[in-house]
Amino acid sequence: MTTCRARVVCGAALLACSIGGWAVAEERTERFDKDPGWEGRNNRATSPEKRTVRQDFGYSGTANAGSKPGEVGGFISPAAETAYYARKLETKTFDTPLSASGTLQCKGRAFHALIAFFNAGTVNEWRTPNTIALRLLGRGDVFYAYVEYCTGKWRAGGDSPGGFATVKNTATGRVELRGFKTGVPHQWSIKYDPAGNKGGGVVTVTLGGETAVCHLDAGHRADGATFDRFGLLPVLKSADGGGEVWLDDVTVNGEADDFTKDPRWEGVGNRREYQTADVRPRFDFGSSPTNHAGGKAAGELGGLVFRGDCRYADRLAAYGDRLGALALDKPLRASGKVALRRGVSDSTTLLGFYHSEDSLAVNPSQSSGFPRSFLGVAVEGPSREGFLFYPAYRVRGDGQGYAASPDRPHILPDGKSHDWSLAYDPAGAAGRGRVVVSFDEKSVALDLGDGDRKAGARFDRFGLITTWIDGNAQRVYFDDLSYTCGQ
Repeated sequence: MTTCRARVVCGAALLACSIGGWAVAEERTERFDKDPGWEGRNNRATSPEKRTVRQDFGYSGTANAGSKPGEVGGFISPAAETAYYARKLETKTFDTPLSASGTLQCKGRAFHALIAFFNAGTVNEWRTPNTIALRLLGRGDVFYAYVEYCTGKWRAGGDSPGGFATVKNTATGRVELRGFKTGVPHQWSIKYDPAGNKGGGVVTVTLGGETAVCHLDAGHRADGATFDRFGLLPVLKSADGGGEVWLDDVTVNGEADDFTKDPRWEGVGNRREYQTADVRPRFDFGSSPTNHAGGKAAGELGGLVFRGDCRYADRLAAYGDRLGALALDKPLRASGKVALRRGVSDSTTLLGFYHSEDSLAVNPSQSSGFPRSFLGVAVEGPSREGFLFYPAYRVRGDGQGYAASPDRPHILPDGKSHDWSLAYDPAGAAGRGRVVVSFDEKSVALDLGDGDRKAGARFDRFGLITTWIDGNAQRVYFDDLSYTCGQ
């Protein structure tokens, strides 16, 4: 049971509390109605430089994928901003069979694009919700192909073991994907059968005479998905190199297009050139005048949060309030509001207690994505489960943990506001220490490992801190934060 009495120290609203008999000296509340002047470390980065994104795809009178003039496609660049060229469909779901086929040709040494059934209303990240897709990744003189899908609840899956055209590398002995040649046409098809996989749903894709099968994971069909478009779109993540993808003689759900004339498919953002700052890992988070998280007034904490990389000083970032010295031998608390507006696969946001030196130390270790001396909440995957909100920690050494319960709360990147709280009790788990995180009406607990509390961690900041292993980004916001500031 927790009891608190309010008081004011140094002009800030504070609480003196007790948790399980332990005294918590001070708790601070920050509403971000003005810039709080927290310490920023590379959080408003100016590198990498902004990147020019070129999208130039749609209907064309050329003949790359087929033998006669007329096709759809062109130059496609992976980028965070929405772009697609697609045929409108009557709305379909996971309960209805789907099929598409045709010819394709890819050109260029680097590209990343989807040929997909998708929903025009949810095109804002990758893995893109409400999709069944053939993903094409250009690498030099070949491209690799993957089958993937994502439900209406952002839970995703991909090829069954083996995937497309796997071969054994004689030099390494490893089984690897075989690349498909760029610059030549390939036949392709996508088929979704709701009755396959014992009614769980199965996607079968052929490309260049090879076949890959993807079974929807258990429970994913029940999530539901809606599809109202079929066509081309870039992989929606940070900006990267582009290339050409061309399609011809396309048949969708039994209706054929030979493109001898303009099919007048719908184009969104597909013919433009612009600059973007969403370039990995150009961090852009901190105090913001926005009001996405649902706080009482405008002003909040958040922005574009990429994963970090502890091997390089300019690839770690943080933004946090300066605290008194805190440790694991006394309770810690935090609470507030959160809204996840965009989440890309292989991305993580960490909010909590960290240390200004330990947590930002440049070192060669890639043994963990969590920084040393951290205790807080993580917003991340895995992709098969979408995005989760749960407790995590790491002490000054290698001791670490995160909640792995199947009951971990889900947070959807739909911009909706949620209430959350964190309570660390050093007496919990028979004295090992326990963290409990609540998200709306759901809670999940994490017990510290044997010896981790005694091994120690030190904290002198509260806020956002990047991971130690790099990856993609989220746009996430927090507001009305209350947190322990002294013990």
